[in-house]
Amino acid sequence: MLQFASATGLLRTILIILLIYYVLKVISRLFAPLFMKFVAKKAQQHFGGQYQKQNEPPRKEGEVTIDKVPNTKSSNKNVGDYIDYEEID
Repeated sequence: MLQFASATGLLRTILIILLIYYVLKVISRLFAPLFMKFVAKKAQQHFGGQYQKQNEPPRKEGEVTIDKVPNTKSSNKNVGDYIDYEEID
């Protein structure tokens, strides 16, 4: 025996699908920012916390340290003779 789809059954199915879609959309808008904050916090703890704790030696209070070494560019003023060029037309 064959069963035929009725218009009311089709409409009901479409409405249920739309209802589920909008409910999931509202829920995702509510919980997505919370989830993103949680993920960002965990990533910051994982990447930032490990690097700073392991590579930073303990310092005494009042001790001055310099983290960046200044660039020392050695320029040799005696590089050769100066040659004056003229344009030829």
